[in-house]
Amino acid sequence: MDRDRIEGAVEKAKGAAKEIAGKITGDAKLEAEGKAQKAAGSAQNAVGGLKDTIKGDA
Repeated sequence: MDRDRIEGAVEKAKGAAKEIAGKITGDAKLEAEGKAQKAAGSAQNAVGGLKDTIKGDA
């Protein structure tokens, strides 16, 4: 498993937590940061998946 997949999953989870915290507290900035971090994590995870596919690890 590629490191990008692991790091991407971690960033996605952090982003989800920020997004939820922002919704609960009514902090639109925190919620937006969480959404952006979640999207970046998803992208990083996808890159890792592509690398795994190329290497034949999938």
